Amino acid sequence: MKEATSAGAILFRDTRGRREYLLLKSRPGDWEFPKGGIEGDEELQQTAIREVEEEAGIGDFRLLDGFRQDYDYVFEASGNTIHKTVHLFIAYSRETSAELSKEHRDLQWRDYDQAINTITQDGPRDILRDAHEFLDEHSDRY
Repeated sequence: MKEATSAGAILFRDTRGRREYLLLKSRPGDWEFPKGGIEGDEELQQTAIREVEEEAGIGDFRLLDGFRQDYDYVFEASGNTIHKTVHLFIAYSRETSAELSKEHRDLQWRDYDQAINTITQDGPRDILRDAHEFLDEHSDRY
């Protein structure tokens, strides 16, 4: 089994006192957060920053300290079984728009309840629950 590692971010903004999370619809149809594979000697945080910029077209954001969670899954690609671990951080943005990358079919800013009901996989959904609680407890960080 091959091993793969990705990193990304749960990107959120605060619009008129309402927290919204950015979700991207992948080509296979899953709703997810901006994430992707590590390139070269990148650290996980560097990968997360690059992936948000590439996949959402957002450059004005910052990762918040104190939160990183991981999930993993197994999939088949080109006749290989791949075990992938995804590391997610939290990132805050003041930008009001995002740009759809060629890797995705759609993007949406969703409030927490909408996001929880839109995300299609358990790992990211569980991490969003924890991230939302973390943000409630640490609202002074953004």
